[in-house]
Amino acid sequence: MTKRPLRPPIAFGLIVIGDEILKGSRVDAHLSAFKGMTGERGHELAWHWLLPDDPEVLVAHLRFSMGRPDPVFVCGGIGATPDDHTRACAATAAGLELVRHPEAKALLEEKFGAEAYPNRILMADLPAGCELIPNPINRIPGFSLRGHWFLPGFPQMAWPMAHWVLERFYGVSEPVQERAFALFETPESSLIPVMRDLGDRFPDLKLFSLPHMGENAHIRLGFRGRSGIEEAMHALRERLERDSIPYREAESDALRA
Repeated sequence: MTKRPLRPPIAFGLIVIGDEILKGSRVDAHLSAFKGMTGERGHELAWHWLLPDDPEVLVAHLRFSMGRPDPVFVCGGIGATPDDHTRACAATAAGLELVRHPEAKALLEEKFGAEAYPNRILMADLPAGCELIPNPINRIPGFSLRGHWFLPGFPQMAWPMAHWVLERFYGVSEPVQERAFALFETPESSLIPVMRDLGDRFPDLKLFSLPHMGENAHIRLGFRGRSGIEEAMHALRERLERDSIPYREAESDALRA
């Protein structure tokens, strides 16, 4: 099998739209799914918004995100009912007209025939100049605009469409690795000098401190990144031992002092 060339890592945004999620009648499954889809390709999900079906809110947020370089997946609100505002809000945020997309119109007419009119055909009214995203489940497309990939809210449709986008346009990058030590009976504040020094020493890696509460309370201290993890962890081990901070290897129960 030919190994695919590696691309630079990409930080994606995710916007999930729907009053039903905010009010609790449905649970958002998109966050964990998109973290997995991007992460398994060596990319990352850098931020996540959960927004209501409110045109003013949607336009303001989309206008902001369209001004940033991050590619963004947007799930929800592209249907034909009056509470589906995403298509029109995307057009407004981009300063474009909402027009009937000829390819989307043809797909809807092929699928629904005469029943496409007068309501279902509204799903073909899209921002001028946008491109379609194929929907392998029911053939009703999503669309792309200004680095944003607009998908249905239904996971059964959105996730296969997102897979298609990622495979076609973004490829794979060097995978992210994470290594950590477990620190017991150590106040997190005492780690600030350690983190400042080693964070400056390894700027291409993310040094993190993650407290775990409860019966087995401890702090998970380590590095996350694409290269140089072993060298950074060796330096962290040396620093903990120099400062007499007890730690436990994350993969074993052997306590060091």
